[in-house]
Amino acid sequence: MKLTILGGGGFRVPLVYGALLGDRGEGRVTDVVLHDLDQGRLSAVARVLAEQAAAHPDAPTVTATTDLDDALRGADFIFSAIRVGGLEGRAADERVALDQGVLGQETVGAGGIAYGLRTVPVVVDIAQRVARLAPDAWLINFTNPAGLVTEAMSRHLGDRVIGICDSPVGLGRRIARVLGANPREAWIDYVGLNHLGWVRGLHVAGRDELPRLLADTDLLGSFEEGKLFGTDWLQSLGAIPNEYLHYYYFNREAVRAYSQAEKTRGAFLRDQQAGFYEEMSRPDSAALTAWDRTRAEREATYMSENRESAGAGERDADDLSGGYEKVALALMRAIARDERTTLILNVRNQGTLTALDADAVIEVPCLVDANGAHPVAVAPLPDHATGLVCAVKAVEREVLAAAASGSRATAVKAFALHPLVDSVNVARNLVDGYTAVHPGLAYLK
Repeated sequence: MKLTILGGGGFRVPLVYGALLGDRGEGRVTDVVLHDLDQGRLSAVARVLAEQAAAHPDAPTVTATTDLDDALRGADFIFSAIRVGGLEGRAADERVALDQGVLGQETVGAGGIAYGLRTVPVVVDIAQRVARLAPDAWLINFTNPAGLVTEAMSRHLGDRVIGICDSPVGLGRRIARVLGANPREAWIDYVGLNHLGWVRGLHVAGRDELPRLLADTDLLGSFEEGKLFGTDWLQSLGAIPNEYLHYYYFNREAVRAYSQAEKTRGAFLRDQQAGFYEEMSRPDSAALTAWDRTRAEREATYMSENRESAGAGERDADDLSGGYEKVALALMRAIARDERTTLILNVRNQGTLTALDADAVIEVPCLVDANGAHPVAVAPLPDHATGLVCAVKAVEREVLAAAASGSRATAVKAFALHPLVDSVNVARNLVDGYTAVHPGLAYLK
């Protein structure tokens, strides 16, 4: 089976390959094609993968190419893990937003809109190529903003594109752990959009254990989300929000923390990964060792500004292991081998949330089999969550419209309607600022 990874020179690709090395099942991936625009990054990642494969005589073969069409032809599965504009673009997203006093995080608020505006035209082209060159392939989207990008691609690939994220998986795992439950045996009642969802129940053997957690202040305050949001707020919500909702519930504190940080997250990762790829340019460097060291630092500093502003302290060691590669492998296995499973995924709504139309991409538990991912019926969200989900989905739709039309006015509208942008004038300034630093937004007129 052939797997093509778009963004194959990306730093997290070895996580995916490591998961493939552990798969011994029938119909496993035997050929991996890495595609990237940057030959240097491709070569660096290929070196890491070669060291990973050294102890595995039957490891999947790895080839690398800068030719997109060649990479797509004959693929059974395609991972889209691209970053349009690179980490320099992410750093610019953060800087322009903070200059206007608003959040610049890469998937939330102004930064997420800017990232979406320059990414959507690229992924639409990719989706159209996939439809033409690999119509039977399944495309698994890692590219952020994941929900928005998945919806853009679904307009050309339908349900054959599925978005994944490791945040809901990690959240469910943490809740199960503090409750003393096996995450594999728990049903997680999670619903929302990507980076905008809530766990409303965790069912073990038919019993919802979440009320027990919410009632126990000590237990509730013992894990990441309890420390980040505070136990009183979680008890008020009656649910456990995805960590990214900290940017909404504590926006002033998050903006202040990001403004006062020595470096924004994007600038930190830009410089850190530049060091890694520079090290990889030396033929005598130990590729896998350097990658492991860099990854550990990356994971340990994840959302550090939010944790600092909340007084949440350091991340627990159990939360430093990533996870999106495991979701991707489980998804591929379920489809390729009809190994039916349940995963939290980004898929078209199809009536699951009545507040949104059928084509809106949402993030919910799905039953996965050889025919793809099927969203599970869920209870309606409470009014406060419905309002936020509908508002952010409306912004996503304006981003898609702006990308399709090239309309600057529609781009301004997308920024202005976002709950974390508090002025139409700020929205206009953001569009001016982003078009000045991103050549990829020159299409906005």
